[in-house]
Amino acid sequence: MHGRRLRASLKGWGGVGAMAAVCALAVLLALLLPHTQAAGDGSTGTGGPGIGHVLRARAVAECADPEKQTLSPSGADGPTIDAIKSRQGEKRKLIVGVDQNSYRWGYRNPNSTGTAELEGFDIDLVHRIAEDILGDPNAVQFKAIPTNQRIPAIQEGRVDMVVRTMTINCDRLADVAFSAPYFKTGQQVLAPKSSEIKGYDDTLAERKICTAEGSTAYSTLEQGQKDGDLPASADISNTVPNQLDCLVRLQLGEVDAVVTDGALAASQAAQDPTVELKGAAFTTEYYGVAMKKDADDLVRRVNQILVDYRKDTSGGWQSSYDHWLSATLGAESKDSEPPAPQYLRKS
Repeated sequence: MHGRRLRASLKGWGGVGAMAAVCALAVLLALLLPHTQAAGDGSTGTGGPGIGHVLRARAVAECADPEKQTLSPSGADGPTIDAIKSRQGEKRKLIVGVDQNSYRWGYRNPNSTGTAELEGFDIDLVHRIAEDILGDPNAVQFKAIPTNQRIPAIQEGRVDMVVRTMTINCDRLADVAFSAPYFKTGQQVLAPKSSEIKGYDDTLAERKICTAEGSTAYSTLEQGQKDGDLPASADISNTVPNQLDCLVRLQLGEVDAVVTDGALAASQAAQDPTVELKGAAFTTEYYGVAMKKDADDLVRRVNQILVDYRKDTSGGWQSSYDHWLSATLGAESKDSEPPAPQYLRKS
């Protein structure tokens, strides 16, 4: 897709001039890239913002495995982190966009004591990031944002990052930067147990399917109809601001099925015993922490935090999974271990 955009943008340059410009750009990349760090897991190489931009620009243009298009880890501070740390008084907090309606991921538990604070798998990760950067796991200002506002919230500077079951994909890499993946999942179909729908197949013909606006689920269904994988008669026009709204519409009988990440669908099925997952996951996707494109130091820092979070056997990734997700996804699930990270490297 990005390749088509690049080719389209070259049309107006004109013949030989366009080729010369492209060749010059290739030479510039070749000169710059040897100065980048080829760091692996646990590296403390920092790399400047300029180098990060070159790496990421090339990665987006050649995007095939979006979950691998992130910068190597570093524990060093930089301009973005310095700006966060310089906030004074009550404002000295990490500002994070999250969900407040995704059961066991980011939600307000009405049964908790006190003020029904946000909790869940994503929320645990946010506290870990805040503890590392600001020295206090509770130095967080949570901002509940709908699915279709995740990228605008980052670009407009309303949040420092988004930790909200956000899938890393090539289109989004053009707008924001991602950390290494912290969870592996895939799109699945959720429908009433009594439904004749069997999964992502012909049984979705003439069915109303609900997805969240701006979600990978919708773009997957749209592409599926273009490719002929999804029946053309399936109605995919039923979109909502937040994923939980789809479950409500399903319960009201306004739609026949929901398509979303299997990890979220399993949590929704746990909330309503009348619905279930239908069929296996039909995509492979990875959640990442999303940040501004020029926040290279923050991206590297979050990647270093994730390195340590995966290794922590007493209060890290595995403990959070066991507490929040094992009941819905299973202790022996293929996704019950953190995905192994890969980082951008010089060629």
